[in-house]
Amino acid sequence: MGDMAKKIIDKVLSGLSDQNIRFEDLRKLLLSLGFDERIKGDHHILTKSDIIEIINIQPLRNGKAKAYQVKQVRNIILKYKLHKGV
Repeated sequence: MGDMAKKIIDKVLSGLSDQNIRFEDLRKLLLSLGFDERIKGDHHILTKSDIIEIINIQPLRNGKAKAYQVKQVRNIILKYKLHKGV
């Protein structure tokens, strides 16, 4: 995982800028953590074999991720300790 992903994961985990996370950054972070992606319209559905939750994210018109979806991703990263070794 590169420096960019490290910066994004730090930003997501800080919880200080949920409304300022770019959708594409959140998507790339999940993919770099090993999630598989399916796309239906503007819904990006991300799954990972050892994770129960299914993540469903959509971009806002301004290219940002929805704040509540950033929070959901943060909770999953922490619950499954996906940030360890990043």
